[in-house]
Amino acid sequence: MVEFRLSAEHQRFVGWARATAAERLVPLARHDGRVNRPLLRAMGDLGLLRAAFGGTGDQPRDAAALQLCLLRETLAQVSAEAETALALQGLGSYPILQSGTPGCVREWIPRVVSGEAVAAFALSEPGAGSDAAALTLRAEPDGAGWRLTGEKMWISNAPDADIYSVFARTTPGAKSKGVTAFAVPGTADGLSGEPLDMLSPHPIGRLVFDGVQVGPEAVLGEVDGGFAVAMRTLDLFRPSVGGFAVGMAQAALDATVAHARTRQVHGGPLARQQAVAHRIADMATQVEAARLLVYAAAAAYDAGDDPREQRRRSAMAKLFATEAAQQVVDGCVQLHGAVALRSGHLLEQLYRDVRSLRIYEGASEIQRTIIARELIGIR
Repeated sequence: MVEFRLSAEHQRFVGWARATAAERLVPLARHDGRVNRPLLRAMGDLGLLRAAFGGTGDQPRDAAALQLCLLRETLAQVSAEAETALALQGLGSYPILQSGTPGCVREWIPRVVSGEAVAAFALSEPGAGSDAAALTLRAEPDGAGWRLTGEKMWISNAPDADIYSVFARTTPGAKSKGVTAFAVPGTADGLSGEPLDMLSPHPIGRLVFDGVQVGPEAVLGEVDGGFAVAMRTLDLFRPSVGGFAVGMAQAALDATVAHARTRQVHGGPLARQQAVAHRIADMATQVEAARLLVYAAAAAYDAGDDPREQRRRSAMAKLFATEAAQQVVDGCVQLHGAVALRSGHLLEQLYRDVRSLRIYEGASEIQRTIIARELIGIR
């Protein structure tokens, strides 16, 4: 097996993203749990949002998974809020980019890439999280268009988004084969919502659709083909969740190495304690293993490998990286001691932020099911 190495171009990209985020984005972070529009506009002006789609010109192209993973990992080491803002823009708008009509793409994608419009991915419901095919938001024919009625829950960027990629039931009783994706403006009549308070401040909320009308041009892809739109989006973004996890774990590890070198205990630095040194070694190995799994999954996506192989690798990367990040951040808190529990400390923030990664975009249990299904071949 050939050792995986980042190209010189990728290394330059990482350096640019890190320096740009540290200088321009960190001062704009506010961690108040609501959409940070000034931060998004800055990310648009700097070209970071366009880079999330793999593009470098005025119009983004189909996303490059490895570049997205590198970008999320790098931003996570500098500003978790900036990383999350970027990821939510991509997740919310990618269904439009990949499956929207030309008019829908022209209307929304340039505004999303510039940071002017806020996007959101509206799949989960109160009774349909891990079992997304069980969603019940109704989309009923209404003239040439559709009327949406029901509720969405745990929707990032809700209720403040300008455009939602919404997944609704168009054929009752058909499970995943009866779901259609729609682009729904946040200003649509009958659409309302409320923010939700979370363990870690995060722009997330509930949406209520009270007979929201959309035209035929709002359909993303084919009628009853929306589940595939959602899965193609998640297949791209799941490895990058692993990239986010790796970045958070690396930030915690870097802080812990610095702490262990300078903290004096029993007449010498903490790092001289063998138990501490070995714990750091184990955590560094976990981070590196997670990073390589993420890069391999992203490279498989970019190479156009068999979809089942991509799905298995993506699930492995998301599972291992998020579980490892939880363990690493917890271990780093332990080695810092009480100081890491003080409000405002980097480790205190990471400790709260890292927990959600094992749940959203497919909980760890779902990733294990995907891996086993693709390996064993039983549907």
